[in-house]
Amino acid sequence: MTTQLGLPDTIQACLFDLDGVVTRTAVVHAAAWKEMFDAFLRARDGDSFRPFSDDDYDQYVDGRPRADGVRSFLASRDIELPEGTPEDPPDAETVHGLGNRKNELLLERIRTDGVEAYEGTLRYLDAVRARGLRTAIVSSSANTRDVLRSIHAEDLFDVRIDGVVAAERGLPGKPRPDTFLAAARDLGVEPSHAAVFEDALAGMDAGRSGHFGYVVGVDRVGQTDALYAHGADVVVKDLDELGGRA
Repeated sequence: MTTQLGLPDTIQACLFDLDGVVTRTAVVHAAAWKEMFDAFLRARDGDSFRPFSDDDYDQYVDGRPRADGVRSFLASRDIELPEGTPEDPPDAETVHGLGNRKNELLLERIRTDGVEAYEGTLRYLDAVRARGLRTAIVSSSANTRDVLRSIHAEDLFDVRIDGVVAAERGLPGKPRPDTFLAAARDLGVEPSHAAVFEDALAGMDAGRSGHFGYVVGVDRVGQTDALYAHGADVVVKDLDELGGRA
């Protein structure tokens, strides 16, 4: 039985990804990853390099912590680099150096273009909270708090589990379910009574393996079939489709 929120009536909390679900930053992340990896590959292989593609982003990077995304993509191309440390400069040819270069490019784009929220998601969050459900933001981004503040949405979430918190607690990122499980635990809710809202395939995998009560796939880029294949219970193009109204 579903509620006016389009969720099973057993759901007590909603766990939201940030990029692509709450904010229109997924495309900015993808562009920053492509700029960084294409420059790296061109310097390594010359003009005959094989560019970083949309499929590469979906399969190896999207939704994962930054360093995990670097490792995953490099492994797909049989490229090995030193691990380095999180303090590596962005021009270092290490896993963390490449990740830091991507983050530098991302922040440049955000400073230039700003951050835009999905209004349908903000309306849905208002409806969720008006009906007494608890909310958490769950993101691999270390910039989550700043992004939420920039759209005046920090107070819409009772709990924040992001790249900073995950590093402090030693939580592995998506596709592992640990960050979502931590959010449910901090909210005092069993996973079976929590709904996950994600646009990334890695997030779908996390929702499925964490045995959450409901997994909502948000399709912003035309990957509905893939979201279902990775564990979505329902896929929508915008959260307004679920019917929630404050």
